[in-house]
Amino acid sequence: MLRYGRLLILALLFVAVALCTLWGAAMLYFTEPGGVTAGMVLAAVFAAAGVAALIAIMSGRRRGATLGVFAVALIAAFAWWNSIEPSNDRQWKPEVAKTPYAVFDGDRVTIHNIRNFEYRSETDFTPAWYDATYDLNELDGVDVIASYWAGPDIAHIFLSFGFRDGRHLAVSIERRDETTEGYSTVRGLFRQYELFYVVADERDLIRLRTNFRADPPEDVYVYPVVAKPQNLRPLFMEYLREINSLNEHPEFYNTATTNCTSNIWLHTRVNPGHLPYSWKIFLSGHVPEYLYENGLVDTNLPFDELRAKSRVNDAARAHGDDPEFSRAIRAGLPGMPH
Repeated sequence: MLRYGRLLILALLFVAVALCTLWGAAMLYFTEPGGVTAGMVLAAVFAAAGVAALIAIMSGRRRGATLGVFAVALIAAFAWWNSIEPSNDRQWKPEVAKTPYAVFDGDRVTIHNIRNFEYRSETDFTPAWYDATYDLNELDGVDVIASYWAGPDIAHIFLSFGFRDGRHLAVSIERRDETTEGYSTVRGLFRQYELFYVVADERDLIRLRTNFRADPPEDVYVYPVVAKPQNLRPLFMEYLREINSLNEHPEFYNTATTNCTSNIWLHTRVNPGHLPYSWKIFLSGHVPEYLYENGLVDTNLPFDELRAKSRVNDAARAHGDDPEFSRAIRAGLPGMPH
């Protein structure tokens, strides 16, 4: 029994060191302490220390000394990791250049830096931002919007809040790119992007995806949520709380844990009876189906038919220049009042 116990401890130690080696080497490579070359060298040195520790665990030779060296390297890596701070003061791409924030006056809220770019193509646009005041008592709906570009399993999910005067305010949880940055799923695990809430006119957020993105093209679906009226305001306020918090205290985006879909789910927990976490939230393309299964979108049609009728690309292209864009793309949508 002692022998088996010792083997189990060594096996667990081996797995722990292997995982720490992968994390530390990748973290140093992507975060580049001292620059690109220094980051590559440090990643290689850390990986070598990890491999030496793994060999020592298996062979038993100089196990204590080798593990001690790896422990020192791991502590140094954690120290560097903890020194990396998010910031709102960088050279941002124009799409995320202005941080939104909300100012409250009783039941009225003025939201600053709402994005409404005039697009000629995905990369050719005229930046435009505006401020708008909303009466919280006029909030009367929320829609889940799903945009697909890479098959049925992955989608970008965002919410759009509707008001009785016909206005819609869309909020998309995204990463904040610097001018020199492109997107990498793996880099997004290592504090390379700040978290950003794009607060925008639907003619921006939806029309960008339906009318201008072509490589790859995106299919956009709008699902009106069957929401209890008393749940709308707390959800909207939770969004505004986070938007104001990020304006003062930036946070990092994380591909796996702090992304568009996981943060929406976290915000919905402000209301009782929220949905439990599901693999359909992790594989975000299945979020509409998950809502359907729980009666949170229109269930008068089979889901495949609902999905087909909820696609708004054709309507968005037909009404791209319509001042009543939001109304036009919702005409005939399942779940909309008639």
